[in-house]
Amino acid sequence: MLLEVLTPLAELHDLALVDLDGVAYRGPEPIAHASESLVAARAAGMGLVFVTNNASREPESVARQLSELGIPAEPADVMTAAQAAAMVLTDLVPSGARVLVVGGAGLLTAVRAAGFVVVESADDEPDAVVQGFSPELGWARLAEAAYAVQRGALHVVSNRDLTLPNERGFAPGNGALVNAVVAATGAEPVSAGKPGPTMFRLAVERAQAQRPLVIGDRLDTDLAGARAADYPGLHVLTGVSSARDAVLSEAGERPSLLGVDLRCLLEPHPAPVVGSEGWWVCGDSAARVRDGVLDLGRGAGAGLVSIDLVRSACAAVWAARDAGEPVDADSVPDMPVHES
Repeated sequence: MLLEVLTPLAELHDLALVDLDGVAYRGPEPIAHASESLVAARAAGMGLVFVTNNASREPESVARQLSELGIPAEPADVMTAAQAAAMVLTDLVPSGARVLVVGGAGLLTAVRAAGFVVVESADDEPDAVVQGFSPELGWARLAEAAYAVQRGALHVVSNRDLTLPNERGFAPGNGALVNAVVAATGAEPVSAGKPGPTMFRLAVERAQAQRPLVIGDRLDTDLAGARAADYPGLHVLTGVSSARDAVLSEAGERPSLLGVDLRCLLEPHPAPVVGSEGWWVCGDSAARVRDGVLDLGRGAGAGLVSIDLVRSACAAVWAARDAGEPVDADSVPDMPVHES
């Protein structure tokens, strides 16, 4: 269920593991309230590590973009899926092994820094293929990866995100390119990025944090990764997954906390409580499931809804499903949330 937090999140948690695309920015564009909220959270004592499934960029490049958008950051504040993939490789193949890198500069740097020998072709008999997103990645490199995997090379990927949100919409992500290699080989790869816990745990260990919080916009990666790492996860509604998605989420992808945007780091978070006749109440809002149908009571209207109503709806639907009661997904409406 959703957690109740009576103090601002920035005061309770000593580290935020912040997703980038859809949370801190959208492509090259800023997200409303992100910069001032993160700066204020840091001033309140919350450390920030920016954790991204994008393996194409160097940490220096990411830190520079954040700083230009008003979120001061150093390369050490960034943990990429490229770094996580290189760490996974160290557990699977010996130091000095030959690795075919299929991806961008960030992945190439991370693999070399981990002590591996980078090769260019399947004919070089690589011990492993490591694959990450790069907008320049084409058929020839994907084919080279497929040839190597067919010959027995281990396949490690930075992540399996099917889409990549940017300022124009949703572009094909690394997972779509990984699936091309999988289709050619029939071999399932090892994934280092979210929703696996590796990146989160590495970042927490590096920061020596005691009370981390995961912040993301995607239920299937960010929030599932928080569950996998056993850290509380905050879902903000500025990216991929919507309020309706959260209400209908499966147990392994459910957030622990919900917020409209990053301003919620500076606020307490009420949790819904169950009252009479099965109503889940949060603030001035209430929802329940009756005969398999979601009923939105107080706080529901024809237009925008409150984040408290989304919290109530989540509690009602999750409780019903966990009790074995089916819930008609068609009874869950789109729930555009107004800013507080």
